[in-house]
Amino acid sequence: MNDATSLSPVASISRRDAVMKEIRRAIVAGTLKPGDKLTEVKLSSMLNVSRPTIREALTQLAQEGLLIQEPYRGLRVATLDTADILDIARTRMALDMLAAESILEDTTGRRMAIVDAAWEAFDKIAFHPDPVVLHEAHIAFHRSFWVASENALLLRLWPVTEAHLTIALAQDQATRADPVRAHEVHEQLVRSMRSGDMEAIEAAFSVHTIGSAEQLIKLLEQDKETA
Repeated sequence: MNDATSLSPVASISRRDAVMKEIRRAIVAGTLKPGDKLTEVKLSSMLNVSRPTIREALTQLAQEGLLIQEPYRGLRVATLDTADILDIARTRMALDMLAAESILEDTTGRRMAIVDAAWEAFDKIAFHPDPVVLHEAHIAFHRSFWVASENALLLRLWPVTEAHLTIALAQDQATRADPVRAHEVHEQLVRSMRSGDMEAIEAAFSVHTIGSAEQLIKLLEQDKETA
């Protein structure tokens, strides 16, 4: 794991949640990388938090899939191979389409208004220089689709989905930081939702989710060939 400058001390309020947030932030920022090992002793010292609190936070992150527990070797930041990336993309696509269908079922426009508000918030900081700010905005935007769907099961699945999405986005960010493309594909998602055309919505989500995953896999394979 990187040195103590990679993590910041955590305040005493909501210690477990603060530890979880700080670890997520470090992964997104790239100071904690896929495969890095995490230990209670080092984290307790870096974050100025008791080991039981650290243990509780790490256990929760492992349950969500952000960390991997290895027998006799402890915890490490999860890694994604090409099959994992595609599996996550295909599953997200199916769940996002379920959310989209639920949003369009609302004839009052209330659910779509939630998506519009989330897009406005994302649009304002889509080119922010801080990758952590961008990541949090990206996550909030996609969560809004599931919130707008008012599907209780989707919301219960979100923490696990977010953990895998965080790893995928961190890997994507490290491979090809392209805020212009990110803005365009998300804007097209919203446009398709406003059209109410399910074929257009499916096409937009396919470009955003499946297409992005396939492009990332191609870049990762190219990196392996040149390494």
